[in-house]
Amino acid sequence: MKRILFAVAIALAFSPSLFAQDAQPEPSKFFMQITTVESVVAGGMGRSRMVITNPDGSQKESEMNNLFSIAGINFKNIKENEDKIIRTLKEYTDGGWKIEQVTSLTLSQNDSGSGGIFMTRYLLSKAVGK
Repeated sequence: MKRILFAVAIALAFSPSLFAQDAQPEPSKFFMQITTVESVVAGGMGRSRMVITNPDGSQKESEMNNLFSIAGINFKNIKENEDKIIRTLKEYTDGGWKIEQVTSLTLSQNDSGSGGIFMTRYLLSKAVGK
């Protein structure tokens, strides 16, 4: 009888740790990403976009202006893109999101002298429960 009680006591003592290994830890942060792709295709033929990837994996895409028009570089479009990026980042940071990292990439023109993109990725995080 003592052996059975001892075996039960040992089993109960170790069972919480056995089950704890199967439990997935709760995330301490949510992450999301905002990616901007600005086209450098001459003549305004490029496709510039902002893509927002939410913590659940869903995405929202919106148009941005191309950096070049038929006349060349278009500073009005650059200003409008900057305003859109700043407004978007402000909306999320006001909502408790923090900018964790910014990564930029430039893909230069091809052999014919046309084309290229500027891409920037903004990684944002937010503590769970905030």
